[in-house]
Amino acid sequence: MATTYAHIMRPVSGLAEPGGASASATFGRVAADLRAHCDELSTIRPELTFEDVPAPKTLAPYASAVAAAVRVDDAEIGNGRLVLLYDPAGQRGWAGPLRIIAYIRAELDPEIAADPLIGQVGWSWLTEALDSRTAGYAEPSGTVTRVVTEGFGAKHGEPAATGFELRASWSPAGTDPGPGVDPTAGLAGLAESGDLAGHLAAWCETLCAASGLPPLAAGVTAFRPVGSRRRQ
Repeated sequence: MATTYAHIMRPVSGLAEPGGASASATFGRVAADLRAHCDELSTIRPELTFEDVPAPKTLAPYASAVAAAVRVDDAEIGNGRLVLLYDPAGQRGWAGPLRIIAYIRAELDPEIAADPLIGQVGWSWLTEALDSRTAGYAEPSGTVTRVVTEGFGAKHGEPAATGFELRASWSPAGTDPGPGVDPTAGLAGLAESGDLAGHLAAWCETLCAASGLPPLAAGVTAFRPVGSRRRQ
């Protein structure tokens, strides 16, 4: 399966560009790393394909986005989007200058959809993946939604379809350089540590779980293990 790459946005028009050329160059390197990690992950999980998508234009001075789809026997059974936002000045509700936004949608068996705990289970897929794949994260926030699609009119009589949607955001740990320090230091550190790969892997692992794929075989890991695995 062919793999395309994450979209890298230039600084958003109309927004200030804190950090200037240094921030642009550093963010460009991080976004390029994201593309490379997508390639690596698709070799481990061949059910996953990645494609270019536009990054949001108004959420932060710098943004990069990637979409993924889960395909089995040429049928798409799940999809999602991951957005990396960077604002050297930070924003309210962020723990540092970086924020990751994730979206996941997958088909869901009606019996599973009827489980009143499916929201908690779905959220635990994400948090457990982040705990095991990353060096830490802060200020997690999100929702889990069960979607029921019914047919009417010409589509009356078609079976109802149930779906699972997860929307979440969190901040990678250790990216706030603190006062008086170059604001790009945390961003550069994320790339150098390899932890960005862990956040990408956690999102993909959650997408695969929601789509009903079995976990990776014993001894097979998505990227290299991370030293510290704690949630803030």
